[in-house]
Amino acid sequence: MFINITDSKQADNKTSSSGLVHYLEKENRIHNKEPEYWFNGSETNIEPYEVRRKIDSNNAKLGRDDAKFFLINISPSQKEIAFLKQQYGEDGAKAQMKAFVVRVMDVYAQNFKRTGIESHHNLVWFGKLENYRYYGHNDLEVKQGLKKRGDRKPGDQMHLQIIVSRKDATNKIKLSPQNTSRGKNAEHSKKMGQFDRVAFKQSGESLFDDLFGFDRQLTETMAYSNTRKNGTLTERIEMKVQEEKLESAATNIKELQTGTETLQENYQTQTDFAQMENGYIFSLDIDIQDDIDDEAINGRNRQRKKQARTNTR
Repeated sequence: MFINITDSKQADNKTSSSGLVHYLEKENRIHNKEPEYWFNGSETNIEPYEVRRKIDSNNAKLGRDDAKFFLINISPSQKEIAFLKQQYGEDGAKAQMKAFVVRVMDVYAQNFKRTGIESHHNLVWFGKLENYRYYGHNDLEVKQGLKKRGDRKPGDQMHLQIIVSRKDATNKIKLSPQNTSRGKNAEHSKKMGQFDRVAFKQSGESLFDDLFGFDRQLTETMAYSNTRKNGTLTERIEMKVQEEKLESAATNIKELQTGTETLQENYQTQTDFAQMENGYIFSLDIDIQDDIDDEAINGRNRQRKKQARTNTR
């Protein structure tokens, strides 16, 4: 799960949102099929002109050089997309991702820790689902001449783009996810609305796992990637130890499962053999007298004959 916040993409966020909205309408222009509408927590079929109008009109007391809106990109991995499609089908997966975005915007609002900013209802925002990604001039495949700029990337590339206003729904409170300063003290930070970008991204990942029951492996977590990239030597060593422990546990579980299957197979084989033997069982009539020692009998008989000869004399 990749979640990123940027203040500009294909358009300057210090002026109108029209350039960005136009750019995000590209799939509706390129592909001749049912259009993909904008959505938010209240509506699902929002036209692009409504997005522009509401974003551009919600900028009271913002200066010429102030950011008017921000762009949030939410990109599930192909493994996550495949999981959703297996659970909900093609259209169902898209619907679930849109519902997931609404929950993510709740987390976005709560991350500011501002009174009155508690959910997506307190924000002015619009989301757009996209199905494809395209190669750009910075991609290695383009630099190597293997692909051209604008070629469609392979695999399932479903992702979502969200435009969110700098101002809240009342058009009174400034909200900037780029404000990571801790301020002079706790009260100052509370007033300024400090935003923890790492916590926000981590919350989105955890939300996906909890909401859909996705079994995320350690190497698939943001914490793992962040530690490998930015962690101290001690942190990287600790993460490596944790990874090895999980791999060892997985190996033990696999061996245990294999052993259980072997026992089950052996039990079934013995059961089948016993059932086969039942078809050939026969009984023997055995008298305990037949088990008397032959030597004892013969010896007793010989003794009786000898005594008989003595008595005759």
